[in-house]
Amino acid sequence: MPKLTPHFSAHHGEVFLHTLLAFSSAVLLLLIFPKFDLRFLAPVALTPLLVVVARTQDGWQRFVYGWGAGILFWFFLCTWIQFVLEVHGGMGRWGGWGSFLLFAVLKGLHMAVFTCLAGPLMHRGYAVPAVAALWTGLERTHGTFGFAWLDLGNAGITMSVPLRLAPFIGVYGLSFVFAMLAAALACVLLGYSRFRLIPLLALPLLWLLPTIPERTPATQQALLVQPNIDPTTEWTSLVAQKTQEQLALISEALPSPLIIWPELPAPFYYYDDPIFHDAATQIAKHHGYFLFGTVAYTHEKQPLNSALLLGPDGSESGRYDKINLVPFGEFVPPLFSFVNRITHEAGDFVPGHDIKLLPAAGHELGVFICYESAFPDLVRQFTKRGADVLVNLSNDAYFGRSEAREQHLSLVRMRAVENRRYIIRSTNDGLSAVIDPAGLVVKRVQPYQELAIPIRYGVVESTTFYARHGDWFAWGCLGTGFLLAGREFLFRRRSQSGR
Repeated sequence: MPKLTPHFSAHHGEVFLHTLLAFSSAVLLLLIFPKFDLRFLAPVALTPLLVVVARTQDGWQRFVYGWGAGILFWFFLCTWIQFVLEVHGGMGRWGGWGSFLLFAVLKGLHMAVFTCLAGPLMHRGYAVPAVAALWTGLERTHGTFGFAWLDLGNAGITMSVPLRLAPFIGVYGLSFVFAMLAAALACVLLGYSRFRLIPLLALPLLWLLPTIPERTPATQQALLVQPNIDPTTEWTSLVAQKTQEQLALISEALPSPLIIWPELPAPFYYYDDPIFHDAATQIAKHHGYFLFGTVAYTHEKQPLNSALLLGPDGSESGRYDKINLVPFGEFVPPLFSFVNRITHEAGDFVPGHDIKLLPAAGHELGVFICYESAFPDLVRQFTKRGADVLVNLSNDAYFGRSEAREQHLSLVRMRAVENRRYIIRSTNDGLSAVIDPAGLVVKRVQPYQELAIPIRYGVVESTTFYARHGDWFAWGCLGTGFLLAGREFLFRRRSQSGR
């Protein structure tokens, strides 16, 4: 057996250390979100990974470290996807795990790109803001490339001072601050010059931003209906009819100017089912306005996941068709064409195209559906167009009893702060809630129960800077990060060619 040389042993020891540090960042990122909620770790979560990339000269090695950390992070953050694929997608245990692992491998590429490009930046005097810009900009691309969920900044929903950035530059402002602090700590641990910490002197300016307004008056009333329907129910016409009758009964038990049902908890097809059509019409006539999820259709008879509002006369007052569909749930990405659909439609859902407000009880409702809460730029467009109240219709039953429910609620809370709006969140079996413009959950409905509960909410007409101007900061970070990384690449190429 050949004897190991000291150089060989040292190299493998370094690889082991770097791998351990990279995975430590993945673990820290997991800890800041539900189910652990150790949010105070957010400013240091990226530090171990940044130490690794600063110590690693080879770009491909940095790529691999980041890819491994990214796979680990997404795999354990979104284990609910495996449950969805296995139980509701009909793929079986091994099919679900295999498809989910492929998902994690692809999502890990974001962090791989970050670590590959961040390494050279860590050796520059402007490392702290440059690395933060790169991280923040790449976060903005998650939704663009197929799947968005929790951003680093979402951990700051309970941090009053960093949260002041949300109405101006969205959740990405908080991500930038946390990434900047992580980069600064990495510079300290690496023994770099303290001059690199100068950008941190800008952080006290956060105290000069307006505080998040609290105690916005809740002067309006609505009735929130939580059906608590098992998504595995075998639907027959008789079962569907009895379910509709029961929900109609509890919906009319308490008078309210606005009744809200969640996203498609059952096959309630307003446009196809005369019985449900009549029942929905009567609910609206008895109360005033009735908002619920249903399946609508394009002119080509393609299914749409829609939010439909009926007026006091029982007629259609407005409809919003979901724009950002759930991968695997409402459409199958081409790369995963072998995956079964979770829905039982004749074909995949197709996306809507227009931001539409639904006028109800003297207000303009901005209704976004389920997974759309992960897209800040989409939600803020409702507010920009005049929505004074936001409503999130969702069916989180597909998550099982996992931490994904709390994760989803965390996303909605950040949307409330960014837009300075009350958000009424109606779900099939939880977590239904009312969130105020400060991101505080002022009413939380007991999950896994069928009930109708009166709620109060408020109306805000002024718009935030973020609602008006969108993600200019995040896109600017992406451009700046790539520009500086490209500059480093060209500088190194010239240095190598000049040797």
